Amino acid sequence: MIVRNLEEARKTDRLVKSESGTWDSTRLVLASDGGGFSFHITRIYEGTETHIHYKHHYESVYCIEGEGEVETLADGKIWPIKPGDIYVLDQHDEHLLRAHKTMHLACVFTPPITGKEVHREDGSYAPPDEA
Repeated sequence: MIVRNLEEARKTDRLVKSESGTWDSTRLVLASDGGGFSFHITRIYEGTETHIHYKHHYESVYCIEGEGEVETLADGKIWPIKPGDIYVLDQHDEHLLRAHKTMHLACVFTPPITGKEVHREDGSYAPPDEA
């Protein structure tokens, strides 16, 4: 059994902040926990845009709070995101995530991330065997 508290985790190295200053993410469950997925609470800051392209991971994102939009770059389609919405990057979709009001998101990754990944220039994380 693993039990963790979000606010306590934010006081540790489980809180990761983007170099761009557009988001932070608290990694509550990581690959080292052995569950086959990772789970994060991520904040996307108001007025920001983040380029993301998970080439080696699938991600599901549930909006808890805030407002924004996600745009898939392959087709330019934009989906508004608000509390209660989920979007699933089931095609390794290259996308832009924009926050109109700071968004609090619950994110699940598979394969799980280690917590030490850094977004590369193309918006992706390295494959798990390189992480």
